Amino acid sequence: MLKRIASVALIAAVTFSSSFAGDKINGAGASFPAPLYYDWAFNYKKDTKNSVNYQSIGSGGGIKQITERIVDFGASDKPLKTKNLTEAKLLQFPAVIGSIVIAFNVEGIADETLKLSNSVVADIFAGKITKWNDAAIAADNKGLKLPNQEIIVVHRSDGSGTTYNFTYYLSGSSENWKNSYGTGKAVDWACGIGGKGNEGVANLVKQTPFSIGYIENAYKEKNNLSAAVLKTASGKWVVANEENFKAAAKYANWTKEDNFYAMLALQPGDNSYPIVAATFILLPVEKADTNKQIIAFYDYAFKTGDESAKKLGYIALPEDTKKMIREYWTANIK
Repeated sequence: MLKRIASVALIAAVTFSSSFAGDKINGAGASFPAPLYYDWAFNYKKDTKNSVNYQSIGSGGGIKQITERIVDFGASDKPLKTKNLTEAKLLQFPAVIGSIVIAFNVEGIADETLKLSNSVVADIFAGKITKWNDAAIAADNKGLKLPNQEIIVVHRSDGSGTTYNFTYYLSGSSENWKNSYGTGKAVDWACGIGGKGNEGVANLVKQTPFSIGYIENAYKEKNNLSAAVLKTASGKWVVANEENFKAAAKYANWTKEDNFYAMLALQPGDNSYPIVAATFILLPVEKADTNKQIIAFYDYAFKTGDESAKKLGYIALPEDTKKMIREYWTANIK
């Protein structure tokens, strides 16, 4: 399956020129959902002969390019509030739910064995915990052989919705992080090395011994990386798996009136994985004809793409949410 994902990504990255009315449908933005969008676009072209070009450039780039009308649609893991959407004359709806995992590369420590409390994760990325055998890590990992090695932090180098959701989680987990760094698509990192896109961070973690980074779960699966066990908001240990992602996602409280604005990190519940996030599509209000082509693609994906989402480690939107999105399209795209 991983070989197929890679080939789909390559094809999608090169071109998906549209035969719909002779025009190309071009989108750009978040790397978080890119593997899934490539898969959806591959199947869409196969089934309808119509295609979509999507470039994984980060949420910051996606917001900028759609605001400047460089592309037909933008994609962002950071949802925009109604005020910002109104100012930029944009519409917004969620496309899929994903999760951010803490990937690490430490020889001898397997996937789903390393426990990192949320406050410890914050202290690692703030540069307060610098060694793998630090007492704060060791306290939760009795029986694991933790090396006396420097932790190499890997973070995003570009404006990123993944970073926005990750730092939102850190701000909710640590007063020090909240007061010193806060939440944003880009922050003034205390330490570490930067990679562009989820792809760049995943590659750096894979290639760098004793490293740790935050990536969307699909990139963890694609690169066969190991992920830490984290704590729910209620203090229970949870692994990064579909069941625990769904446990958090069910708390999403979207409304059409708020243009589906919602943050999904640190939801209640003993099984709710703490870093779950939705990813969003941004459309220009004034381009009704192009918007109809774009929503035709996402309507197709909503009808046929749930299995692809599951295979790639995402959570498909609930049917009642899809119904709400279709009502939003009807009301706003004439």
